[in-house]
Amino acid sequence: MNESKQSAMPDLKLTTKHGQDAWVKNAVSKGMDEAAARDLVAKMASAQKGRSAPKQVNPNTTPIIHEPIPPSEGDFFMDVPLAPPAPPQPHSAPGLPRESRGLMPVHHPNRDFFLCDMFDYAIKDDGVSMEAPIFSLATKPDKEIWHWESKDGNRAITVTPSVLGRATQFDKDLLIYVVSQMTEALNRDRLDAQSRTVRFRVYDYLVSTNKLTGGKEYKRLQDALERLRGTSIKTNIMTGGQRVKEGFGIVDSWAIIEKSPDDESMIAVEVGLSKWLFNAVQAHEVLTINSNYFRLRRPLERRLYELARKHCGDQPRFAISVELLKDKCGSQSSLKEFRRSLRELIEADTLPDYRMSLDDKKGQVLFYTRDQKKLALSMTKKTTP
Repeated sequence: MNESKQSAMPDLKLTTKHGQDAWVKNAVSKGMDEAAARDLVAKMASAQKGRSAPKQVNPNTTPIIHEPIPPSEGDFFMDVPLAPPAPPQPHSAPGLPRESRGLMPVHHPNRDFFLCDMFDYAIKDDGVSMEAPIFSLATKPDKEIWHWESKDGNRAITVTPSVLGRATQFDKDLLIYVVSQMTEALNRDRLDAQSRTVRFRVYDYLVSTNKLTGGKEYKRLQDALERLRGTSIKTNIMTGGQRVKEGFGIVDSWAIIEKSPDDESMIAVEVGLSKWLFNAVQAHEVLTINSNYFRLRRPLERRLYELARKHCGDQPRFAISVELLKDKCGSQSSLKEFRRSLRELIEADTLPDYRMSLDDKKGQVLFYTRDQKKLALSMTKKTTP
C-alpha cells in the first residue's frame, strides 16, 4: 500500500500565539521571508478578531461586491514574495481637496433604490475587452493605429482611431454600463434583451459610474460616444463562437432622444452596440466587477484591475512577467517607466479585491486576493509529493 506523505497543516486559529507561530513556520518553510510572514499573519489575526465584533455600516461608502470564487485545485504557492498588507486607504469625502492617491470619493452615497438594486451587484465587464488592450491609456488624444497580438499568435486586434483619437479606458465606463443593462435584461428574460440598442437616462449613467452630474459631464459623455463610435476594430477574436470578419466600431451608433428644454443637454440616449460585443453579452462572456472600479483615478489602475479580475478571479494569486503585463495593459511607455508606475500603484494599494507585489529579481508581478482567509488556506494547503 502506498501512503501519501502530506505536509502538516498549521493551526488556522490565528488569534492564538501557537497558531501564528505555526503559520509563520509553514510559510518560511515554503520560501517566504519571515518578517513578511509575521506582518501578514498579524494582519490576518486582527481580521479574525474583528469578525466577532458588530460591523458598523458607513452610509457614505459604496458596498463592495464579494463574488464567490471556487476553490483552486493544487498548491498555488507563489513564486513572488508577498508585500506586507498596507493599512486601508482613507477615502476622500465630498468637499475635501482631491488627493493624487487613493480612491475617488463616492459622489452619490444616497442613490435611489432602483439604481442601488440594479447596479450594486450587477456591474458587468465583457471578457474580450478585459483580455485584449483595446482602449487607450493616454489622457491626451491618441491618434496612432494600435495593433496587439497575443503571445501565442492566435489572437490579434487592430484598432484605428478617428480624428478625435482612440476610445480611452475612461470611455469604457459607458460600455460597462450598457453591457450591465443588457446582461440584466438577459437574466430577467426580457424581450428587449435581443436588441443591440440600449436606451438610458444620462443621469442614471452618471450616478451609476460615480460621476458628478454637472454640465461638463454631459459634454464628456458626448465626447466619449464620439470616440467609441469613431474607433474602428478589426480582429480575429471570436465572441459567442462567431467571428466578425468586417471592420466595426466599438459602438455602432448613438443618438440623443431627449434634450433638456433649458440648456439642450442630453437627458436620454440610445446606444447601439457592435455585433462583436453584443455576441459576447448574449453568450454571457462577461464578468462581475467591483463597483469601486469607478473610483480608480488612473487609466492604468483600471486596466490592472481588469487583468487581475480576469486572470486571478478563480484562484488566490496570479503571477505574470513585467514585460507580458505591460503588453496586456497596452502601455506604450518604456519598461522602466512602467515599472515605476507599478511601484507607485503597489504603494497606493487601491485595487478593489486584489493586491500586487513586484519581484525585480525574477521580473514578475504577483496579483493576490485581499481575502486573507483564502490566501492563508492556499498557502497551508496539504500537498502530495
